Amino acid sequence: MARQSDVAGKTPVGRRAIVEGELRLSPATRRAIARHRVEKGDPIAAGELAGLLAMKRTPELIPHTHVVPLTSSAIELVPSARGLRVRAVAETVDRTGVEMEALVGATIALLTAWDMVKYLEKDARGLYPRTSLGPVRVLAKRKTPRAPS
Repeated sequence: MARQSDVAGKTPVGRRAIVEGELRLSPATRRAIARHRVEKGDPIAAGELAGLLAMKRTPELIPHTHVVPLTSSAIELVPSARGLRVRAVAETVDRTGVEMEALVGATIALLTAWDMVKYLEKDARGLYPRTSLGPVRVLAKRKTPRAPS
């Protein structure tokens, strides 16, 4: 039997998760991004928006996650020496954490960027020998006590 964890007995507290990840890209693709010469548009802006939207849809994508009302979320994609780096932050005041929301947001941000530049990354066989996603990892998780009512 599949089921979610029972969190009814937990006290709502402030929770924050920070995730980072990377999309490795070829030098030519990195130059195209820097020069705003990607046919589909700006992969950084699109990736950031897609990541924010994905965080809100985490329970639709991962069956055992709870619906968590995000009180704050942020995605930042920045060029790096090897491609694009992402940092995702998710916050809530609830009975369960938000690391899955941050992980989903970071990963979808990177996948969106990859989708937008994949035509630049393909080799003659239609594969992506220089392109890779990861690692995507949780940098920090924090609980803060809820202020007394």
